[in-house]
Amino acid sequence: MKFSVFQVSRKGGREKNEDRMGYCYTRASGLFLLADGMGGHPEGEVASQLALRTASALYQKLARPTVDDVPGFLRSALLTAHRQILRYAGEKGMLDTPRTTLVAAVVQGSVATWIHCGDSRLYLVRGGELLMRTRDHSYLEHQPAGGPRVLNRNVLFTCLGSPSTPLFDVTGPVPLEQGDKIMLCSDGLWGTLAEAEIVRELSDRAVSQAVPELVERALRSGGARSDNVTAIALEWETPDVFESTRGISTDSIRDGVFASTIQSGVPDPLAADLDDAAIERSIAEINDAIRRAAIKRG
Repeated sequence: MKFSVFQVSRKGGREKNEDRMGYCYTRASGLFLLADGMGGHPEGEVASQLALRTASALYQKLARPTVDDVPGFLRSALLTAHRQILRYAGEKGMLDTPRTTLVAAVVQGSVATWIHCGDSRLYLVRGGELLMRTRDHSYLEHQPAGGPRVLNRNVLFTCLGSPSTPLFDVTGPVPLEQGDKIMLCSDGLWGTLAEAEIVRELSDRAVSQAVPELVERALRSGGARSDNVTAIALEWETPDVFESTRGISTDSIRDGVFASTIQSGVPDPLAADLDDAAIERSIAEINDAIRRAAIKRG
């Protein structure tokens, strides 16, 4: 498995950067994550960090070296992260809960599968054209044709950490071709740049050049009040001579080896102890779903 990857997060005109991103991989599988802590609620940076840590912890336990049921893993990872955020808020006695969006993609076996909740997006670009992108869980993106126009695109009807169970969409598996570009980004990027500009930049440059350029353009366009801007992108099966040092080949990685760029620290010690019981329950749920599917096929 070969891919080039680049990630960057920049603080805009906000008090703090509540975005988090990262990736982890084994010899035959990769997980790419991005979360955007939601303003208007406390400790969004904790919610986004917990989402990434929970998903990566579950992935590390299941990717041996591949995940057997990728859609099941993504669903379970998202819901487990949601429960972790609620647990954190409960332990602190918070009247309002931290909240975050989440977009996550697993690439293995030359296919990609992804999940998203909220308005952090995934773009898939092939041959200079936009092949697919996620549909935001916002009233603007889901308003009926001919209905009244929603002026505030930032209004979401679901997220992780809210009192209600989050809604989400799973897409894939989508077969990948050499040179495909996948980018996960926060709304600080897509909210200020035209879709055609995003696609053109990803098509014309290596991800190590396109991603920082798009982030800088978004910050300039947003001005002094710019949102935080975060993006992580990969190019699938790049040539053996990778651009700069951004290329990763997992072919020489031994079974059982797990690599990650996701930070383990969070601002509060209560969030540092992941609920192992919740992780184990999620693994049991995935394994049970795999067994039921095998019985049904038989």
